[in-house]
Amino acid sequence: MFKSLSATAGLIGLSVFTAPAIADSYQIGLSAEPYPPFYSPDAEGNWSGWEIDFIHELCDRLDAECEVKPLAWEGIIPALNTGKIDMIIGSMSITPERAKQIAFSDKYYASSTGVLAYKSSDIQPTAEGLEGAYLGIQSGSLQEQYARKHFADTANLQIYQTVNEELQDLVAGRVDAVMADTLAMQDFIHSDTGQSCCEYRGAVEIDPAIMSEGIGVGLRQEDSELKERVNAAIAAMRADGTYEEISEPYFEFDIYNG
Repeated sequence: MFKSLSATAGLIGLSVFTAPAIADSYQIGLSAEPYPPFYSPDAEGNWSGWEIDFIHELCDRLDAECEVKPLAWEGIIPALNTGKIDMIIGSMSITPERAKQIAFSDKYYASSTGVLAYKSSDIQPTAEGLEGAYLGIQSGSLQEQYARKHFADTANLQIYQTVNEELQDLVAGRVDAVMADTLAMQDFIHSDTGQSCCEYRGAVEIDPAIMSEGIGVGLRQEDSELKERVNAAIAAMRADGTYEEISEPYFEFDIYNG
């Protein structure tokens, strides 16, 4: 029941698709930029990863055909609210600001925001610990909001489109540290390159006005019935062990609780 489209093909025809809240097909929006291990495309544009497996299972439980629609992250909420997509399932954090624009399902995983830095540095995940450092952050992310509020007076903020670009510049020495979702950095942290150059310095202090309550499915505020069905499906996955089965190939720990 699940179809994975290339980034190019996924954008075709978006302007003419508008689905009712309860339907037998849904357009699922996620960022066009790879976000491993949650989602990334291969050379043919076929998407895979933990979140793709989650989408597949969710759509099966909704008894619906689903198509992935890769979009620019900055425009993904407007795309949902204008009917170009029906759900956002792309590691979107549930935040107070976003909750003013769209509805969210119950969380389907949770993570912290952390700082990764060179081993030789004394950088720490605080304003004082980042003084003078060049800090990489992703555009449009809650990490950018947090850094602009808490670190802009001490660190030099470098804005990137993707976490991968942040990590590439960290390895190349163009930034001193990166701040990102801890789970999204796991593959790099445990890679040979990550082990040799860098060290995870811990999570930043929680700011309830910015920080996520977890990762949820983004829905239009009027789609209350679909929200109930999605919540029921998430709860059922947790209860019958399917969630653990989906997670096992990707993580050695329970990402539901972060």
